[in-house]
Amino acid sequence: MDSVIGKPPPADFDAASPEPQARLVTRLADLLVDYLQQLSVEFVFGVPGGAIEELYNALARSQRRGGPRSVVARHEAGAAFMADGYFRETGKLGVCCATTGPGATNLITGVASAYENQVPMLVITAQTALSHFGKDAFQESSCTGVNTVGMFQFCTRYNTLISHPDQFEHKLASAVMAAFRSPAGPVHLSIPKDILAVPAPKDTPCFDLAALLTQPTLFDAAATDALYGHLTQARKVVLMIGSGCKDAIGSVLELALALGAQIVAAPHGKGLIDAHHPLFRGVIGFGGHESARMALLDRDVDTILAIGTNLGEWASNGWDSDALLNSRLIHVDNNEEHLTHSPMARMHVRGHLLTVVRYLLERVRQDRPFGEAVAGRKEDAAPSGVVTPLALPFQLDDEAAYRSDATPIKPQRLMRELAKRFPLKTRFLADTGNSQAWAIHYLHPPGRRVTGQRDCCVGNFRAYLEFASMGWAIGAAVGTALGCRATPVVSITGDGSLLMSGQELTVAVQEKLPVIFVVLNDAALGMVKHGQRLAGAEAIGFELPEVDYAAMAQAMGAQGYTIRSPQDFDALDIDAMCERSGPTLLDVHVDPEEVPPIATRMNVLGGSEPGGVA
Repeated sequence: MDSVIGKPPPADFDAASPEPQARLVTRLADLLVDYLQQLSVEFVFGVPGGAIEELYNALARSQRRGGPRSVVARHEAGAAFMADGYFRETGKLGVCCATTGPGATNLITGVASAYENQVPMLVITAQTALSHFGKDAFQESSCTGVNTVGMFQFCTRYNTLISHPDQFEHKLASAVMAAFRSPAGPVHLSIPKDILAVPAPKDTPCFDLAALLTQPTLFDAAATDALYGHLTQARKVVLMIGSGCKDAIGSVLELALALGAQIVAAPHGKGLIDAHHPLFRGVIGFGGHESARMALLDRDVDTILAIGTNLGEWASNGWDSDALLNSRLIHVDNNEEHLTHSPMARMHVRGHLLTVVRYLLERVRQDRPFGEAVAGRKEDAAPSGVVTPLALPFQLDDEAAYRSDATPIKPQRLMRELAKRFPLKTRFLADTGNSQAWAIHYLHPPGRRVTGQRDCCVGNFRAYLEFASMGWAIGAAVGTALGCRATPVVSITGDGSLLMSGQELTVAVQEKLPVIFVVLNDAALGMVKHGQRLAGAEAIGFELPEVDYAAMAQAMGAQGYTIRSPQDFDALDIDAMCERSGPTLLDVHVDPEEVPPIATRMNVLGGSEPGGVA
């Protein structure tokens, strides 16, 4: 096999030919694409280059036969964000790639973001040919150059250079399995150009990756029985949900109803529950609601059951020991790493969340004395007054701004208009910065189901916390829309993020995707500006130029509209916008003086104890 490394393609090879002349030689690059097809992966997001040309040749052949195809991003970080959005929408492995050198280093921000947010992702980067290692080759990034494998070591779950063809299938299988193993995350294969070009030793994949990804259900019966025993003795329960509840949310809500427990959500869990659910008290943590913190601080509450949340800074309300991180906490998760964030908890239960919750539900239903005991809790948990379909069972910080008709439009009112006007099935993605804070607190689409199972990765709201890369919602919206073309996708982003990553809008143009980019235009890096004011810091570095983003979108081939007041929405045909073959940008001039709900973040930055509005 070594003897063929670096040799030119055989005479019968024709990368551009739509039909084989006899039978094309299958290369390792083709075998890689075959494995992706085995996993039902439809797209590889990336930017081509000389060193990774063999993979793109294989993708071209694959596309002609209806298999996985390439989607060309405008920047490699955008490719990683697209792969992230694709996974979150479909549950399928997100795949991104880049050429050697700067292509690989450009990927790192998106890969690090996926690492911190535990998103399964296969990252493929190229290397110069093995024979060129150590010779100062163009864009060399081997161990003797700018060592990209070394760089990826700190933001991947599996990271390796494939230095010989015989390593390929085993390392690929190991990488994909590691991507989905808890804690999930990105995995990285660095493949030299000549290895990608080697003829494959066989016509078909050796391993069944889909079968290898089937994991046994983890269930600790003794721990779950102990948890049930505690619930039978609890006086009053508040249930906290995080993003880990996504495949169990129907059962989780049934459990809350059975226990008569009020519900709060971490920012990661927002969108999994109908904001109008009568037991919901809002979001706890960054951008959250005072009503959620008050529900946790209720003197009668002796048990806080946190399910599927990492309890990091933004989910724990800045490590709020009064409301959340105390001995009333019981932490249930399938991820041991998350459980290390709550050493003060009364109890930890690790296991497959759907299995754990269904077991608890069955015990509750069978235990008649317990069911009678909690019957009174349901009445206590219900909010006072009648909750209408459009009313919220919790309080917003600024109801007046939420309903204001002022010009320029209030960001609070903008969130209300987006929730009210877009279809029920719309996916909302909120970008890092003020966009995220406004959306977490004020964006509450009506009419989501209060019980029943959902698709594995689907919620109507997604944000990128932890690493919190600006521009994530722009690229991720493209991946989300490719994952489900029938679903409207709204990317809520700031003018700073758009200036940083707005070129990815042209991918939505090229792919004819009905993505709506909503730009909060305040001519500033808004969170920086307001953060400086709240902290009493110098006002510096936040100003942005006045830009006509609607015109910018039109120049890129998208539709663009300028919004200055709530009434401007009346002139828009939202239904047509959601159905057109191509993106739309709404350049929304928001009131730049409205202060976003970022008190939790300011408390942490200032070193003070968390409290008050989250």
